[in-house]
Amino acid sequence: MTTTQGYTFSKEERLSWKRYIDLLFAQGQSFVAFPLRVIFLFLDEPPFGEPLSARSSTLISVSKKKFKRAVKRNRIKRQIRETYRVRKPELITSLEAKDKHLLVAFLYLDNEFHTFPQMEKAMSKAIRILREKI
Repeated sequence: MTTTQGYTFSKEERLSWKRYIDLLFAQGQSFVAFPLRVIFLFLDEPPFGEPLSARSSTLISVSKKKFKRAVKRNRIKRQIRETYRVRKPELITSLEAKDKHLLVAFLYLDNEFHTFPQMEKAMSKAIRILREKI
């Protein structure tokens, strides 16, 4: 992986297929790195025959119940996406070393905004925990 490729967040890396989302929420494990709940599932090989195009497929969700305005939800999702994008290469190298795929969902728990450094701290904690569990 080159340095320019490592810090991207392409469409292939987004978790959007309903079967995989259902599988993640049904069989996945979770932990909290406040203000994020991280739900994850490691896969040795794709269960539905279709190969996963990326090592890590990610879903980001912010509750409509807690943030009524889409502008606020989108701001938080953008913040989570950016912190994940920066920390992702260290996770991908660990996944490649063990030859595994990862389905992961980041759910925002809090009712208020957090600063970018606070979000970075939570994301680095989440990535560290995920790397330990591989």
